[in-house]
Amino acid sequence: MKTSSTASKLLLLASIATFSTNIYAEDKFKVCADPTNPPYSTKEQTGYENKIAALLAEQLGQAVEYTWLPDRIGFIRNTLKAENDNGQGFKCDVVMGVPVGFELTDTTKAYLHSTYVLLIAKGRGWDNIKEAVQLTQLEPQKQEKLKVAMFDRGPGTTWLQKNGLLEQGVPYQSMTGDSEHNVAMQIENDLRSGKIDMVILWGPMAAYVQTHDAKDSYIAIPMQSTADIKFDFSIAMGVRQSDGKRKQLLNDLIDKNKDKIAAIIASYKIPQLPIPVAPAKKDDD
Repeated sequence: MKTSSTASKLLLLASIATFSTNIYAEDKFKVCADPTNPPYSTKEQTGYENKIAALLAEQLGQAVEYTWLPDRIGFIRNTLKAENDNGQGFKCDVVMGVPVGFELTDTTKAYLHSTYVLLIAKGRGWDNIKEAVQLTQLEPQKQEKLKVAMFDRGPGTTWLQKNGLLEQGVPYQSMTGDSEHNVAMQIENDLRSGKIDMVILWGPMAAYVQTHDAKDSYIAIPMQSTADIKFDFSIAMGVRQSDGKRKQLLNDLIDKNKDKIAAIIASYKIPQLPIPVAPAKKDDD
């Protein structure tokens, strides 16, 4: 006999309450984040990951507490997996945005599925581009004038290489090493100044660039995954591999608040695709 919808919701609420009260008995929702990483997180807590953390903390009757560190090599080791100086507990418990299956953490179910976007500055001779493939079909003299941001790694660079456009690439690092500007901020500045005319950028960062310009100055073309190059990815929350109970709690909260989470993300104009259904796990027996 199937449990009714109302009963299921009551069981979910009861499990969340039991978990937060009897197992952890914490009054803090401890998050590891970069203080200068819009649109994800900022020290002023204006990023969409900040808003989602606040939502979940409110559901648990907790206050959000941040451990701030630039999102560089060693971030997980020095935050999520780092013990407090007094040896009691960890500096933080949750990273709000990591790829599903991220090797450095355990991951919750996805709460966002987005895609890379070809972002083109208007008024520079490229306004007729409606699909990325058109860049590969330009006359040689026109193609030579392309100024496309090219990162040290990522599907955008793979796409440029596959289509013979590496010579038109303007090189960038995936991690800026700049404590005052993350990649999205740097790309925004360089698009505005004319150093580059276009970029294949991860959806949330592309949305940040677009929404920071009041003049509708960009054409945004979602990139389509192919058998050779994947552009769309699922994003989850990261926890320590040993923290399975917290992972389950977060999964329950994601289920309970999926519409509110999607609304927060939508308010940042981030492209959202349907979240793929995770394959069912087979029973061990």
